Amino acid sequence: MSGSASGFAPETWAQRLLPLITVVPYVLLAILAGVTVMVKHSAGGSLLIDLALCAVAAVWMLWMITLHPAWRERPPLMAVFLAGLIAIMAVLVIRDPWFGFFTPAGYFYAFRLLSWPWELGGISGVAMVAGTAQLGSVPSMTFVGLSGYAAVLAVNVLPMCGLAWVGWSADKHNAEREQALAAVGEANRRLEATLAVNAALSQQLMSQARQAGVLDERQRMAREIHDTLAQALAGIVTQLQAAEAAEQDPAGWRRHFAAATGLARESLTEARRSVHELRPEPLAQARLGEALAGVADRWSARHGIPVQVTTTGAVQPARPEVEVALLRAAQEGLANVARHAQATKVGLTLSYLESEVALDLRDDGRGFEPGLTGPAGTGPAGTGPAGTHLGDARPGDGGFGLVAMRQRIEDLAGTLLIESEPGAGTAISARIPLPAQAHPRTANP
Repeated sequence: MSGSASGFAPETWAQRLLPLITVVPYVLLAILAGVTVMVKHSAGGSLLIDLALCAVAAVWMLWMITLHPAWRERPPLMAVFLAGLIAIMAVLVIRDPWFGFFTPAGYFYAFRLLSWPWELGGISGVAMVAGTAQLGSVPSMTFVGLSGYAAVLAVNVLPMCGLAWVGWSADKHNAEREQALAAVGEANRRLEATLAVNAALSQQLMSQARQAGVLDERQRMAREIHDTLAQALAGIVTQLQAAEAAEQDPAGWRRHFAAATGLARESLTEARRSVHELRPEPLAQARLGEALAGVADRWSARHGIPVQVTTTGAVQPARPEVEVALLRAAQEGLANVARHAQATKVGLTLSYLESEVALDLRDDGRGFEPGLTGPAGTGPAGTGPAGTHLGDARPGDGGFGLVAMRQRIEDLAGTLLIESEPGAGTAISARIPLPAQAHPRTANP
């Protein structure tokens, strides 16, 4: 119920009080002036004084409120206005008690124009004028008169001040609720903006994930083609060249031709299988150790180089991608031996350790200098002669096989190490972590 300067009064409440401060006071004052004329029409000078006081009150309200509406929002100026009006009302009430009926206009002004807690002072002043009017001609210089006057003042002041406090509390509560609603609205707007940003980021991440998936799939398919069809085709070419060179040796010619035919059939089977699934054909019918032994036997039969395959440790189940990576590493290593090593024997060891599985491939070939670069000119090949990480290329190797091998192993959090020395052969070691198993199976002897 305070003025707008208090910061709590709703505009609708101020609009409801507007007629009470712009119309009602003039109506009350006019009625009371008429009553005064009727009661004191024969009082001459006294009537003129009363009418003059009524005129002063009307002009005071007209100048301060009606003609200057902007002043209503200036609490200090309104305090001056209400103090002047209370003084005029007090004189009128002392002269004619019926002017106590004008005090409701004072309450309207106090509630509407003064801010909390200053409106309590205005309300108390108006209530004192109202109490004075209610006492009328009761003697006030006696104890009874003073006690009655105090009681009348209390009856007027306390309820009106209590009503002002209730109105202020309600206005404050409404203002706090509006602030809370505004805060919730702002939070909702921010949440909507955040959700929009998150949706955009999610869409962007999904797009990037799709692109990354496409790139990974391309690399994977490149590795698959290299490890199967490309190697098989290279082997077929090698066997056909050997058969051509052995045309004067029917037995040798037939042996090389049979090896090329076998490679072609294997390649056709692998190509058909790749259309349906990615698991290598040897692993589809046997465990990793047995698949490695089969690959080594077929390679040895084609190239005439003995391969010793050994499985050590307690066999632990591995994820299909782990077995595929190790099988492809063995195939790539054997292909490199056939192309570059000029070896007389090869050792292939599959080791199941406590927390990882390891594949070691060793040959007694001519070896190479790990610091050399491959023919592709891809830059320095390693970190040193003692232990060179994959990326080293044997002379004559295009390098992709070793890169594919490294990608396969490292994609599974594994490591690949190549050790070689000219004239001392080459050793390749691939290690991939395995989850702990409660009941490992014992390897076949």
